[in-house]
Amino acid sequence: MDLVSIDKIEAARDLLSDVVRQTPMEHARDLARLHNGDVYLKCETLQRTGSFKIRGAYTRIHGLSAAERERGVVAVSAGNHAQGVALAASLIGTRATVFMPERAPLPKVAATRGYGAEVHLVGTELTETFAAATDFAEREGAVFIHPFDHPDIIAGQGTVGLEILDQVPDAATVVVPTGGGGLLAGVGAAMAARRPDVKVVGVQASGAAAYPPSLAAGHPVPLGSTYTMADGIAVGQLGEVSFGHVSSLASDVVTVSEESLSRAVLLCLERRKLVVEPAGAAGVAALLEHPRAFKPPIVSILSGGNVDPLLLLRIIRHGMTAGGRYLSLRLRVRDRPGSLGEILTTVGKLGANVLDVEHSRTAGALELDEVEVSLNLETRGPEHRAEVAAELQNSGYTVIS
Repeated sequence: MDLVSIDKIEAARDLLSDVVRQTPMEHARDLARLHNGDVYLKCETLQRTGSFKIRGAYTRIHGLSAAERERGVVAVSAGNHAQGVALAASLIGTRATVFMPERAPLPKVAATRGYGAEVHLVGTELTETFAAATDFAEREGAVFIHPFDHPDIIAGQGTVGLEILDQVPDAATVVVPTGGGGLLAGVGAAMAARRPDVKVVGVQASGAAAYPPSLAAGHPVPLGSTYTMADGIAVGQLGEVSFGHVSSLASDVVTVSEESLSRAVLLCLERRKLVVEPAGAAGVAALLEHPRAFKPPIVSILSGGNVDPLLLLRIIRHGMTAGGRYLSLRLRVRDRPGSLGEILTTVGKLGANVLDVEHSRTAGALELDEVEVSLNLETRGPEHRAEVAAELQNSGYTVIS
């Protein structure tokens, strides 16, 4: 199989010059300390449609013949590819029909419709959605725009790699969120041609990691199921074209936990003031989970920022828990006036924030003159959490959990 050439990627860059934005590069000091060298974040979250997907979608649709454009295009996506195809089709002047799973986040559905696509919600699993889209394409003669497995898609995504080399010429490692591998393949192709010494590392969620077993087997190995909050990279079936590129060009593909993904989203929000979806933050998650594993200067691509606000709230809570910033405990204290106020005053002096409190006289195993107080506290981190628990114990309260 022929790999996408640098000429094809450069042609895509010229094509996209008036379509996409050259997204900014942010230096991340906190991550730099973890890796003993410069770390930069490539903010494709600030791209049109909120992710890198417009690059490949526009390149692919622009390459269609007039007859193919007349028949329209069809795509399958949980969100980001859908929006990229919808906007690209609108700009080029062809009709787009997008099939999304029934569980697709409402903001992504609304955005896809807002870019002009006709949206059908079909199936609880992406395999059902793919089947419906394939049937539609055959019935209507529409051109299927694959989310990652096509040379034009890979060439469009490869323009991210060219921008990285312009912005950080001395980059030694590029870390890439990876689902089907279109972005990893494109960036890998660009680096192989321009800076073959740069290590290009893919990152997958551990609950949806098709590449490690596939690379070990030498061919795409389908996953029986996927489970991750990072729906944008939850791909259970790899394609031959993208797999061929990744197996030839990627230095490594690592996996990250759900805890690391949520911590990464929280870090981007708190420290960089960037809204990043879990899939888009996978590279940052790898930097958190594998400190000093990558040679600096490091560029981590923030591949997308389209996250449902309700999911973001849950992720923030999950990230704070993973970062040791919540403390839940139960205390036994003497049942006398003012005892609860004294506890809360002590907690306040220790700098913890009370999220909720429960006061019970009927909990099991209490003495006649005892009450149980349950506290949920927000702390500044693991050390502060331990300090608060120890100080409450030293103050004479019986800490039972």
